[in-house]
Order: sequence, then C-alpha cells, then structure tokens
Amino acid sequence: MPSKLDELVFQVEAVLFASGKPLSVKELTDALGLDDFRPVQKAVRTLEQTYENRQSSLEVRRVGDRFALQLKEDYVATVHAVTPVEMGARTVKALTLIAYHQPILQSHLVRMLGDVAYEEVQHLRGMGLVHTEPNASTLELTTTRRFAEYFGIPSSRPEEIRKYLEAKLGVASSVAEPPPPPLLEPSTPEAPVPPAEPPEAPPPVVEAPPAV
Repeated sequence: MPSKLDELVFQVEAVLFASGKPLSVKELTDALGLDDFRPVQKAVRTLEQTYENRQSSLEVRRVGDRFALQLKEDYVATVHAVTPVEMGARTVKALTLIAYHQPILQSHLVRMLGDVAYEEVQHLRGMGLVHTEPNASTLELTTTRRFAEYFGIPSSRPEEIRKYLEAKLGVASSVAEPPPPPLLEPSTPEAPVPPAEPPEAPPPVVEAPPAV
C-alpha cells in the first residue's frame, strides 16, 4: 500500500499530466479538493526529484511559480515524427505572435492571449514548432527550423521570418503588438487572385434651377 505522501504524489502527477499546461501549487491544491497547500508543495518537490532520478522521456519543469509535466527536449522530435500537425485558430494565432516577436517571453505572450498561452506553448512545443528556454521566472520562446520548413519560409532566421510575416499578413513592423489573424498555412501554391471590380461611377450631380 502506498503511503499518504506517495498517493498524493501520484495524484499531483495525474493532474499535471491531464492539464496540459503549467499549474501552481494553489491550482493543484484546488484541483485535488484540499485545504492545505503544504502537503501538495511537498508532493511536487518529491515528484521533481523522482523524475530527476528516473530514466524517463518526461520531466517536471518549473515555469515561474508553476509546474509542468512535459517531454524532455531530446524527445520532442520523436513524438512529432508519429504525430500529425493539427492546429486550431487559437494555436495559429499564438504561433504567429511568437514567430513575429521572437525571442519573446512567455509572460509577454500571456499578456497578449491570457492564460490559454500556457497550453498553446506546450502544444506548439510538442509539435516541434517552438523551442523554449528558461529565462528568469518565465520561458523564452523562439520558432524552430521545423517551423520554417512547414510554412515554406526560406530562412529560419527571426528577421527573415518577420519580413515574411509582414509580406504575408501585412503586419507593420512599427506595431508593437499586432493582432495578426490566423492566416499561416502550410506551404502550397497560391491560387490566382481575381482582379478587383472597378468602382461604380458616382451619380451625376443635378443642379437646381435658378430662383425666379
């Protein structure tokens, strides 16, 4: 029979696995329906040490005051090789913002998108399109070579990607926080754009007869 601490460690592990995004000790405590955060805090530390000492493709990563159960960087490409790339509009918007502003802090992306940014970063990282590096209490986000290849961008350099997005999406470089629509698509031949119809001529102006 597992001890109370072991059982709590398993529960914390399950919640982190199912959440798909980093959670704070308070969020874990609430999710488990507990009143005291201290046992949960101890369980998180135990879980961290367990994964540090275990031969596993997973790790418990601290992101500021939150914790995430995620793939180690070395195994992201392995999962991507057997996982199809699927992105909804929200994911594409997050990816566009990361690509345009890179290197960008995850905390900055959260200010743009809200807390859903945590989930989207994990999703994009799992697809091999975004690379993360710890930076103080947050993460620094950049796109990968796989990102450039997938969208047919000739270079993986941030400045070249930014130019591509300005040309593709019409994002002005002077805008600090552009709200680009989800227009990124895999590289495919573009359909010809039909010519715009000429504007209608304005109606003739009828002058009033002179007053008698």
